[in-house]
Amino acid sequence: MDKRKESKTNLLQTLRRGMETITLVADHPDGLSIAQLAEKLQVDRAIAYRLVATLEADSFVARAANGNVFLGGAILALAANLEPQLRSFAEPLLHELAEETRATAFLSVARGRDAVAVLVAESSSGLIRVGYRVGSRHPLDLGAAGIAILAGRPERPDDADAVRQARRDGFSITRGQLQRGAVGIASPVLFSRQKHAALEASIGVVALDDLDTETVAPRVIACAAQISRHLGG
Repeated sequence: MDKRKESKTNLLQTLRRGMETITLVADHPDGLSIAQLAEKLQVDRAIAYRLVATLEADSFVARAANGNVFLGGAILALAANLEPQLRSFAEPLLHELAEETRATAFLSVARGRDAVAVLVAESSSGLIRVGYRVGSRHPLDLGAAGIAILAGRPERPDDADAVRQARRDGFSITRGQLQRGAVGIASPVLFSRQKHAALEASIGVVALDDLDTETVAPRVIACAAQISRHLGG
């Protein structure tokens, strides 16, 4: 093989492994050891160590005191830069979803252990509306938005039944968990783990009257899927 072609091949292989490393680390919130990374990448520990050292130098990953590897600040900064683009593209779609479903539509993102509403659109129809505001925060395991975000993550042995059901259905539905009488339906925005490893989001609607799941759920799923496609999910 020509030396230039061989060099290019090696560079592409290293780049691919580096992206795989970021994806693997993103899929393990508790971190991964060098040995675990080497096993999952099917490479020698020395290669895994060099990959981590290279990514760590540019803050794409970071190592804790126990040696485990976590996502670094550079990935979080990329996610922060993407979020305004996400809101900008989602805003007209949310208004359309709110009018179609006659409910309050929202875009939520994961921040730590919570789901936070970053964009809200209210329907102009109906006399009673759910008071869902930008900045509303709740644990990921409560409410349709958080459960949908969890359903968008890779499967884990300790996943709650609600998360497993939402992953099978493509949407989550909750009744009265965050507000008495409120019914919420949400679907995960499925980003590319390699491109947007640190950003997790969901699209949902909430109403005080019981929503027609068979009609509303497909519309919520379609809205989330459209955003996923736009952002390379």
